[in-house]
Amino acid sequence: MGKMKAMPPVEEVDLTSVKYQPQKIDAPHLTGFSLKLFVWLMESPVLGPLIISALKNQNKMTQLLRYTLIPERPMYRPEFPPQEPEQGVVLVDEERDPIDRLHTATYALPKYDPSIRWSKESPPFLYWKIRDYAHAYRHNITTPSLVAEQLISAIKEWSTTNSSMPMLIHFNPDNVRSQAEASTSRFVEGKPISILDGIFIAIKDDVDCYPFPSRSGTSWFDQVRKVDKDATCVARLRKCGAILIGKANMHELGLGVTGNNPNHGTARNPHALDRYTGGSSSGPASIVSSGLCPAAIGTDGGGSVRIPSSLCGIVGLKTTYGRTDMTGVVCDGGTVEVVSPLAASVEDAMLVYSAIAGSSPSDKISLRPSPLSLPTLSSSDNLNILQSVKLGKYSEWFHDVSNTEISTKCEDALQLLCNTFGSQIEEIVLPELEEMRTAHIVSIGSESLFPLNPYCLEGRRSDFTLDTRTSLALFGSFSASDYVACQRLRRRIMYYFMEAFKKVDIIVTPTTGMTSPKIPPSALKVGESDYDVSGYLMRFVQPGNLLGLPAISVPIGHDKDGLPIGLQLIGRPWAEASLLRAAFALEELCMKFRNRPSGIFFNLLTTS
Repeated sequence: MGKMKAMPPVEEVDLTSVKYQPQKIDAPHLTGFSLKLFVWLMESPVLGPLIISALKNQNKMTQLLRYTLIPERPMYRPEFPPQEPEQGVVLVDEERDPIDRLHTATYALPKYDPSIRWSKESPPFLYWKIRDYAHAYRHNITTPSLVAEQLISAIKEWSTTNSSMPMLIHFNPDNVRSQAEASTSRFVEGKPISILDGIFIAIKDDVDCYPFPSRSGTSWFDQVRKVDKDATCVARLRKCGAILIGKANMHELGLGVTGNNPNHGTARNPHALDRYTGGSSSGPASIVSSGLCPAAIGTDGGGSVRIPSSLCGIVGLKTTYGRTDMTGVVCDGGTVEVVSPLAASVEDAMLVYSAIAGSSPSDKISLRPSPLSLPTLSSSDNLNILQSVKLGKYSEWFHDVSNTEISTKCEDALQLLCNTFGSQIEEIVLPELEEMRTAHIVSIGSESLFPLNPYCLEGRRSDFTLDTRTSLALFGSFSASDYVACQRLRRRIMYYFMEAFKKVDIIVTPTTGMTSPKIPPSALKVGESDYDVSGYLMRFVQPGNLLGLPAISVPIGHDKDGLPIGLQLIGRPWAEASLLRAAFALEELCMKFRNRPSGIFFNLLTTS
């Protein structure tokens, strides 16, 4: 260490000479007393800087950030080149009312066939979809109020017997009943608002949903940040008639990807209750995977929608940075995070996305987003478009997983897509992925620490969980020059990905490098710090956040232990429609390889 290096200008990098570096984070796995001791040492004014410096040196961060000349200009937030219009889409003007956009989205989906979904002879399926609920309400099979009572009973039953693993932090049965009664009245009058009327949706605890507080998974953040109205995305859902059931559990402040939360209890994976959901959108993923809601709203700054979706066997859509207004979200103001849907199916993700999408006024000016559009899945041209899709795969990265069963099943799913529709897989090279990881950590860490600094300096650092304090100690070691270096790296990595997108339409990876990890019993009370697990869970998600690219996780099957595996599709800027089209096709092909959760599942829409 200490030897000066200089990166060549990004345009001069020879891709044929690039060698993939297997990604591994060198840090101890800590829980219980060892975690308490480690946090005490890291926060020590004498020993803390030495420990942090050693960790950064072991992971080559210091060499990269302090002793490397990076010639590119900084990119302080994603900058996207103009994009070609997508094929086979219907434009959904984001200035239109969300209700009108939903109407367009419904007609873009394949025709709904109730005989397939409701016939006693039809094959069993995994989840009831939004259109199933809509059909049931419109044909007097049930009402939002009746479903609300089933939901309330299910949550009460779960909370009574499993109080240490809550999916919801804030839940008011009377509030749910009131919303459901209003929706039921609209159906009785024959005046439902939209396809989302009467649809139950959970909101992550860092997204404002009045009258609930937003604690962001902490025990106290609502004391210093008041909520007096809905976040913009929540207001759009409420306007469409959605029933907002409450605030879903999460990893504290979103600073972790397992979902561990000693403050409120740790949400569990419905497929295996002794395993993590993934995070930080742990509650939303658990709620959707268990069948309580067809969709939920989460936030994704480091895979926090896609990771839990993959681990819990559902769909997680991460939109392009700036595609959806972040007003009323705790992390508003950062450059890596978006608010996005988790859903039981791709079509449900598409419907919720069409309702909440719409850039903020400032992002419309600075980012110049491509027109909001949706794939016309009902069109006869859909198959022809899939035939022309080129899928980019960086094989060495693709196979850097903890168990080859993950990458093998993802490859099988891609091959099935190609064999069925004629899509093509193209080999690509994406340099400097290890540098990308560092750039993301420094970016999200610095942006997360900034609004928390005043509280830490006032003595509230000890009010955070131990693993959050570990992260904050690391983040506090980053300097201004470290941050600038990482924004220079952001421009380099963006160049590599945009060059790849000149050859391919979608980049494909596993969503995570491992399936759901087990929860150490000692982690439930005091938390856990395991950067090796975090590294595997975040291995493939960082381009979506550092570069602001859209991405979606699609469930494609299970490992030998019955744990879900997700396949990730990464798209060009603003190309959510293309991702949704490919994801919809993959979902249909892989449905036969999926199973319902064996640990917890609720069927709220019975046919009896």
